[in-house]
Amino acid sequence: MRMRPTLSWTPDEDLPPATTDLGPVLDALDTGGVLVLSGAGISTESGIPDYRGQGGSLSRHTPMTFQDFTGSARARRRYWARSHLGWRTFGRALPNAGHRAVAAFARHGLLSGVITQNVDGLHQAAGSGGVVELHGSLARVVCLSCGTYSPRRELARRLEEANAGFRPVAAGINPDGDADLTDEQVGDFRVVPCAQCGGVLKPDVVFFGEAVPPRRVEHCRRLVDEAASLLVLGSSLTVMSGLRFVRQAAQAGKPVLIINRDPTRGDRHALSRVALPLGAALTSLAERLDIATGDPAELG
Repeated sequence: MRMRPTLSWTPDEDLPPATTDLGPVLDALDTGGVLVLSGAGISTESGIPDYRGQGGSLSRHTPMTFQDFTGSARARRRYWARSHLGWRTFGRALPNAGHRAVAAFARHGLLSGVITQNVDGLHQAAGSGGVVELHGSLARVVCLSCGTYSPRRELARRLEEANAGFRPVAAGINPDGDADLTDEQVGDFRVVPCAQCGGVLKPDVVFFGEAVPPRRVEHCRRLVDEAASLLVLGSSLTVMSGLRFVRQAAQAGKPVLIINRDPTRGDRHALSRVALPLGAALTSLAERLDIATGDPAELG
C-alpha cells in the first residue's frame, strides 16, 4: 500500500508554554558553536508562504509526492506547469532580515553551521556559506534516467520556448515554488525531456514521500555532534527530516532553542520556544550582540 507523507501535526495539550524572552538564545549565540536549522517560516517575510503557519499553503494545497511524480505523466505535466509559473515569482524573492541576521552571526564566528529545510537559496543569497540544503534546491534540475544536473534557468528557457503564451494567473505560490493552478489553466502544457538522454526531469528537491539522501543526513548528524547548541528558526518540525536532529541534540544534552510563533513538534525537547516574528527577533539579537546585519559588500 502506498503511504501518504505526514503533512500535519496536532499539538499536545501538555507542551511547555512559549516565551518572548530571547535571553537563552542570546546566551547561546554569545557562547558560539550554534547550529542553525531553518524552515519555511524564515522565508515568509520574503513573500514565500510557509506550509503550516497562519494562512499556510497546506490549507489549500497538497504538495506533489515523489510517487505521484514518478508514476504519472499527467502529474508531471501538472507539476511542471505550476512550478514553471511559480518559478517566475519564486526566483525573484530576496533575502529578508532573518536571512541577513543568520549570515551576520556566521561572519562573526557564532555559528558552527546552517542546515535549511528550504529550497529557495535565500540563506546563500544573504551571504551564508556552506549551507546544507537538506531538501535540495529549486535552482537545479536532475534527470531521473542519466543523472545529469542542469541549472533551473536553462529549463525555464526551454519551457518558455515550448509553451509560448502560457500566462495563467495563479491563486498563490507555495513554499516548494508550486503555483496554484486549476486543471483548465494547466491545459496541454508541454513538458520537455532531458537534453542529454530524453529522460524525465525532476527538480533537485526532496519531494514529500521521498527520502533525504543518507549521506546528507549523516553530514547533518555530524554537524549536530560538533555543535554546542541547536537553534531552530521557523520550522514546525512536523516531518522527521528535521525533527530527528532536534531529538539527537536533546539526547546529547545540547541546548535546543526554537524561534517559531506556533507550537512545534520539537517543543518538548527544547530549552525554550520563543514566539516572536523571526525577522524582528533575529535583528534584536544582532543589535544586542552589536552585530551589523546589512549587505556584507556594503559593510566593507
